Amino acid sequence: MREKMELLLKHYQKQIVAGIERADSSGKQFIIDEWTRGENMGGGITRVFQDGRVFQKGGVNFSAIYGELPPAAAQRMRANHAELKIPESGKLPFYACGISLVIHPQHYLAPSVHLNYRYFETLNEDGTPQSWWFGGGQDLSPMYYNKDDATHFHKLIKEFCDFHDPGYYPRFKKWADDYFRIKFRGEARGIGGIFFDDLHDKDPEEIFKFVGDGLSRFLPSYLPAVKHAYMPPAEGEERPTPEAGKHWQGIRRGRYAEFNLAVDRGTQFGLQTPGSRVESILMTLPKHCSWEYNYHPGPETLEGKTVEVLKNPIDYV
Repeated sequence: MREKMELLLKHYQKQIVAGIERADSSGKQFIIDEWTRGENMGGGITRVFQDGRVFQKGGVNFSAIYGELPPAAAQRMRANHAELKIPESGKLPFYACGISLVIHPQHYLAPSVHLNYRYFETLNEDGTPQSWWFGGGQDLSPMYYNKDDATHFHKLIKEFCDFHDPGYYPRFKKWADDYFRIKFRGEARGIGGIFFDDLHDKDPEEIFKFVGDGLSRFLPSYLPAVKHAYMPPAEGEERPTPEAGKHWQGIRRGRYAEFNLAVDRGTQFGLQTPGSRVESILMTLPKHCSWEYNYHPGPETLEGKTVEVLKNPIDYV
């Protein structure tokens, strides 16, 4: 499974990068940064895009690493996996591979997006797997709420979830609604999607196919919302002025940074892992964001209506 997941994730890393470059249509390309953690500790491929015509910043990161979880992290993991056998040293050997991406467009009407799929094993002393599970998901973070974009995104996700298990979408959507929340703000980072962790209740081959289908749906679920930002407004559609839009985009990107730094478990796991590569972990942060003291948009404004959606999860499909 380690080998299959690495091949799958590398394939989709290349495919997604190519799709974003085509959509940007500026001729700019992702820079490729290959890295290693040291002998027999794994490494990864970080691909980063900046200052394009359509996309301001994007990162698509692949990693496959071996290491040891420190005692405190190993004990926290055991809370969800009672079968874990932790060595006398307290350090738990592990293997993890994953793909993680965040895309931040230039246009204030185009949403940011996040995707992450990963496979994790804890290891016996001889390097064989002790336990395994999958995790991941994908979610959309609009600056301005647009019902059509949100519905399309959730519809494509629900379709591939339903194909594998009719219970996946409602279960994983609620998980995303709960997880992608900035609790100290009382609002979500965006309009959600799906999120799951510690998934090991089916044959690993079946979950592997589920992950592959999620990756295959990413570009078709996301790029139409970016294209919509550049289309003329529909009849009766209200849009902000460019000045108001860029101002609000900076504030929403600030919220995005707050979530990633203060809430996201993946960021915290990466930064706490010995020998972690900080630049690859923090590639998810926006290039530009802002914080304005005690800023609260009026409830009847486009900004205020977006915040109202972010406070109260919606069933889109």
